[in-house]
Amino acid sequence: MLDLTAFPAPSSDAELDDALSRPAPFAANALAATRGDLLVLGAGGKMGWSLAAMARRALDAAGGSGRRVIAVSRFEKPGATEPFRRAGVETIASDLLADGALAALPDADNVLFLAGMKFGSTGNLPATWAMNTFLPGLVARRFAASRIVALSTGNVYPLVPVASGGAEEGDPVAPVGEYAISCLGRERLFSYESEQRGTAVALIRLNYANALRYGVVTDIARKVMRSEPVDLAMGHVNVIWQGDSNAQTLAAFPLASSPPLVLNVTGPEVASVRDVATRLAALLDAPPPVFVGTEAPTALLSNAARAAGLFGPPSVPLDRLLEWTASWLRSGGSLLDKPTGFEKRDGRF
Repeated sequence: MLDLTAFPAPSSDAELDDALSRPAPFAANALAATRGDLLVLGAGGKMGWSLAAMARRALDAAGGSGRRVIAVSRFEKPGATEPFRRAGVETIASDLLADGALAALPDADNVLFLAGMKFGSTGNLPATWAMNTFLPGLVARRFAASRIVALSTGNVYPLVPVASGGAEEGDPVAPVGEYAISCLGRERLFSYESEQRGTAVALIRLNYANALRYGVVTDIARKVMRSEPVDLAMGHVNVIWQGDSNAQTLAAFPLASSPPLVLNVTGPEVASVRDVATRLAALLDAPPPVFVGTEAPTALLSNAARAAGLFGPPSVPLDRLLEWTASWLRSGGSLLDKPTGFEKRDGRF
């Protein structure tokens, strides 16, 4: 296991990027157990760079420097490809939904599917379904001969009793809201093509990755700093350091199978929003949090016992994540200004 507890809190964008892309030994070993190049589809999103950069570093550490890591996204903003280039990751600018776009991409033994739509999905449902369900079907068919790891979400589960410890991979799904339903559609299309064509697939149900610039902990901390009300309606959450979720996602490649492997990726704790906010207030030297509402007996929670059994505990435990987040905000660290919407119980994002 990569132990980051001895590392100081990242204090600059460069240090944060290094921490997010530093591969755990189990991730490097997992990629070494595969062969061929890695194609990262939808690499322009919040997690894309750190995942691609971690894969590059993991392959280099395992003696796979001759294997290519190729990031694919629209890359519409000037300079968007430069961080990938500096990390040794090749780039291809492509609108994956455009006619002929997938056919024009190179073949690759390993495909990491990150493309999707969440923020603004309620206001543009056709695009949400195109990105979250239609595109996965196209990708699964185009790369039927590849090994595919596809990012999904814990939102495919229903709200479960807090005392349950979270939904397990074999539990019935019952997504709340059209965004979550479209994400279940993503899983169903990958599963269908996997079973029809024998494609090895792993479906990663993630909630919620935190990277200091954004995440549930950052959302709560910013409210605490501003003395804004912290909503307790979704009173309990799962959180995980994004570096840990990156490593577990990459380590799923040799575990991909047909029918697909399903894996919850999140932290081991059922974290109380009230407790997190109170702890952050102390770390930030802020006034006691202002709370609204009361904790419901149910929440969106996933049980990560299977992942813990495969990969061990996260390298950044919850207490350290809170400390790092407070330190980042106190020092004026950069932010993405993309709230997670974790407090929403109706699934409307």
